[in-house]
Amino acid sequence: MTFTVSAVLFFGVVLGVLVRSRQTTGLAACVAVAFGFLLASTDFAPAVRDLLSRAVSVGQ
Repeated sequence: MTFTVSAVLFFGVVLGVLVRSRQTTGLAACVAVAFGFLLASTDFAPAVRDLLSRAVSVGQ
């Protein structure tokens, strides 16, 4: 679990830097996908799922 959290943190920081610097490349997309897969395997997955479902229900 420690490695997973560290990888999530790493990819989150890299993704934040790429988005902040407005880098819209294939690398940014790959980092975003890797971050999503790693985030889905953490304890934060249910909270993210709930947040997204609330955002979708508000938009309807």
